This record gives sequence, C-alpha cells and structure tokens, in this order.
Amino acid sequence: MNGHQIAPVQAGAFLPDLRSTRANIGGWAQLSVVQYFVAEAAVIEAWAGPEPYSRATGFISDLGAVSCGVYEDRAVCSPLHWLMNASFVVQGLALVLGALFLTAGLLCVAARPGVPARRFRAAGDSLAQARVLTVPWILAVAIRILTGVAGLGTVIVGLVPEDAGSPWHFAGALMFFIGGGFALLLLAILWFRQTQVSWFLAACAAVCLGALVVGGLTGMDVPQPGTLERLMGYPVTIGLAAAGLVIAQRVRTERKALRAG
Repeated sequence: MNGHQIAPVQAGAFLPDLRSTRANIGGWAQLSVVQYFVAEAAVIEAWAGPEPYSRATGFISDLGAVSCGVYEDRAVCSPLHWLMNASFVVQGLALVLGALFLTAGLLCVAARPGVPARRFRAAGDSLAQARVLTVPWILAVAIRILTGVAGLGTVIVGLVPEDAGSPWHFAGALMFFIGGGFALLLLAILWFRQTQVSWFLAACAAVCLGALVVGGLTGMDVPQPGTLERLMGYPVTIGLAAAGLVIAQRVRTERKALRAG
C-alpha cells in the first residue's frame, strides 16, 4: 500500500501506469531539453566573429552557421557550430521521445497517482448512446502531436543550418515556436487545478506566442531581434522541461514506492 486514495473508475476511464519504464523515459527525456542552454553558452564563448556575440542582437541560428562570413548583413563565425547543431538535434529528439512515450492518459491526470483518466463519455439518449472522446483526452492527444511537431522542427534546424540556403531551416524554426507555444498553452489548460505549474506553463505560452506575433508583424525588424527570438524559443524549452520535471518526479515517486514494496 502506498497510501494513495484511488478515485472510482467510471466507464470509459482507466488508471494510467505511472510506474512504467515508458513513462519514466518520457518524463526525463522531456526534462533533458535544458541541455540546450549549456550548449548555447559554450558556443557563444567560442564565438570568433569580428564583434562579440550578443544575445540581444544575434540570432540563435547564427551559432549553428557552418561557414564564417556575412549572412544577411550579419558577420557570423561560430567555430563550435557542430555543438550547437548537435544540441538542436538532441533537443528535438528528446521532445519527440516525450511526445511518443508520455501517453494521453498520463497527461490527462498530470501524472497524479490514483487518479483515473477518462477517455470516453456517453452521448445521446439511453436507447442510442454513443461513446465520444472527452475534451481532456482530445487536448492530451493534441499536446502530444504539437510537442512532436516542435521536436521535429528542432531536429530540422540542427540538420539544416541557416547558411545551407534551404527554406527548411526557417520552416523548422516555425514548427518549434508554433508547435511548442501551443503545446504549452493546451497543457496549461489541461493541468489547471491539477498542479500549480499550470500557471507557469501559461506564462511561458503567453510570452512565446506574444513574441511570435510581434516577430511576424515586424518581420523581426526590431532593435533587439535576438531578444525577440529568444522570447519565442526560451519559454518553449523551459516550459516543456518544467512539464517533464513534474511528470518525472511523480513517476519516480511511484516507482520508488513500488521497489519499496
């Protein structure tokens, strides 16, 4: 006995398995995206451009540019470009793992032990009832898809640097910003009243999507484009990592209780 009170399981509901290896891998994989900040700091330190790199004015993608030279009126030279691009790929794969391994049921209950996730509800009259998906379940599935899109976009950014001359780099960045921003927004809604972290996720989503709108309206022609771009990207990484931490901690507690017997 672990002391958790289990709520009655209604028709169309089930108890998500918080003790599975799958859930453990998914939570820690999503948390691991914070490695990006370590890699970015190292790459900035090694910057070899004519002027020091500035997070306020320099684009993130400049750090992954393979060749030294002038790119869109910016002098770019990043000796550790391979590290930055590897970090993008690792971050993206971690998000894809999170999307694949963190089930809709687990997300529906914010990995709370003993709480059933409801997939279906009855609709129609008593003579002709049909099972329809519940709103929380639909939100959870959408979150998984959007997180996967964000992860795939980040992988593309790492595999196709900005100086490769391919539109896929820009497309990958948009996939990360848009997919990640809306994943956080839906997750904040889904986890409302389930964990206080939902407010933090909502703030991250608001900053990301607000900056994305400003960037779209201005074409990134602002005094500090690097700051604006980071307001799009940083909240996604931080917010999804925070969600991964919540799940990883709760799954770890349940697995520890299982081992204690």
